Amino acid sequence: MNERWYSEAVVYCLDIDTYADSDGDGVGDIRGLIGRLDYLARLGVTCLWLQPVHPSPDRDDGYDATDFYGIDPRFGSLGDFAELLHQAGNRGIRVIIDLVVNHTSNEHPWFVSACSSPDSPYRDWYVWSDHEPADRHQGMVFPGEQRETWTYDRSAKAWYYHRFYKFQPDLNFANPAVRAEIKKIVSFWLQLGVAGFRIDAAPFILEMTDPGNPDSPKDYDFLTELRQHVQWRRGDAVLLAEANVEPDQLPVYFGDGGGSANRLHMLFDFMLNGQLMLALARRDPEPVVAALRETPTLPDGAQWATFLRNHDEIDLSRLTAEQREEVFAQFGPDENMRLYGRGIRRRLAPMLGNDRRRIELAYSLQFSLRGTPVLRYGEEIGMGDDLSLPGREAIRTPMQWSFAPNGGFSTAPAEKLLRPVVDKGDFGYERVNVTAQRRDDRSLLSWFERMIRSLREAPEIGYGACTHVDQILPAGVLAHRADGPTGTMVFLHNLGTDDVTVDLGDLYAEADLPTDVLTDRPYDPVGKLDALRLGGYGYRWIRLCRNVAGWSSPASSATA
Repeated sequence: MNERWYSEAVVYCLDIDTYADSDGDGVGDIRGLIGRLDYLARLGVTCLWLQPVHPSPDRDDGYDATDFYGIDPRFGSLGDFAELLHQAGNRGIRVIIDLVVNHTSNEHPWFVSACSSPDSPYRDWYVWSDHEPADRHQGMVFPGEQRETWTYDRSAKAWYYHRFYKFQPDLNFANPAVRAEIKKIVSFWLQLGVAGFRIDAAPFILEMTDPGNPDSPKDYDFLTELRQHVQWRRGDAVLLAEANVEPDQLPVYFGDGGGSANRLHMLFDFMLNGQLMLALARRDPEPVVAALRETPTLPDGAQWATFLRNHDEIDLSRLTAEQREEVFAQFGPDENMRLYGRGIRRRLAPMLGNDRRRIELAYSLQFSLRGTPVLRYGEEIGMGDDLSLPGREAIRTPMQWSFAPNGGFSTAPAEKLLRPVVDKGDFGYERVNVTAQRRDDRSLLSWFERMIRSLREAPEIGYGACTHVDQILPAGVLAHRADGPTGTMVFLHNLGTDDVTVDLGDLYAEADLPTDVLTDRPYDPVGKLDALRLGGYGYRWIRLCRNVAGWSSPASSATA
């Protein structure tokens, strides 16, 4: 059993309801997804991350669950889900699901009971205050949409806490019964066959909320408890979490300082994501270099998850105000493109002006940096967004499969779709779809398939050491390397528009017949590394040397 399979994974993220509709009701479903698994296998996906699957009033795109043990009937049945796990496994694809347990829906039976009586067994499963808390108007996650974090309930005759919307009351993680229930939920899905969980809002589930105290303490021991529980139930299961916190706080999410990751296996690298956006906006790699230098040392077994676009806005809150304005000016110049004063609600292709060279450059850079790459559905074909939709829905439009009505997503009338398909302009489904790109070996989809195959041949990227090549380079050029037991790869990326020549001759002494693995265009052979040509927005993945003896030794032989 490969207990560190996540180090060499390619993760693909999707919403079931916008991916493929098999029964024509306008909502994507599990059977539709099963029908597209061969597409994902051909793309090179090895791990499928499903966003909320549980029954929900759907006031927050499924993040307001009413039953953590069920499947939303719009998607299908629990039996359908079990079949998905089986069919995905047949194709070598693991499945992880969202664990959204910071809160429930206010329609969840637990909360309904909690409000009904002070003597309810579920009363203490939520966070209450008999008096209006002094921090009622602090800590909102959605400024402009959310006015408070404490709301008075007339039935309960008390104030309840909600880090997110008022219809999402927070669970009380200081209550041992709540912790035990979360472990039961995890056990249920592991027993069914999921390979792990993406933990939503990880910092908040650790918060021991103290009414009136905006800086309530956090109990990281819950992550230790959860990791131990998960590992006993399934040794190779993974915990991937969202924790957009200060860099010096990140190590504690991975472990308690004992040298090995005994809490989370993986964290999304929000710090790198912000610096990548700044680098692309400036056409200057220095922000990426700085991010690599400032990356905290990870304990053994820990891993970053890298991304360019995800299901939320691009969060630029870790940048300075001046840096944020630089990125806004380039990629979100209109107020309608921004969200919460901190982010951009666009997909990458329109942000980069639909410039194929720049799109390839950006994803080549993401996939060659340290960590495990996460790809949002539709990015592999360069889908666009719909800024007429509210908030984050702009980037949650249906997958565009073909030239058929609704982009082949659904046979339902357009007005009955969960969300409209992008059907106009450069990103409309008649111009951007899987079928068209499948027929074109020069398409973005075909490029993604080649790039991911190249990644699979370079395991140093996933588990090796990633360092900046500290040499004098032409303006706009980033050179970095990945070193592992299997050998060494060197990567060149030109964020600028001018063709350049790069001298990496100092590395030739380490080389053993260096050769190009992936390039943006044909180049002369690598030679002695002292005259490497690189086009504007160009990239080159170069294998410096290969160690055949180390090929079976990395992640597959490690222990978690």
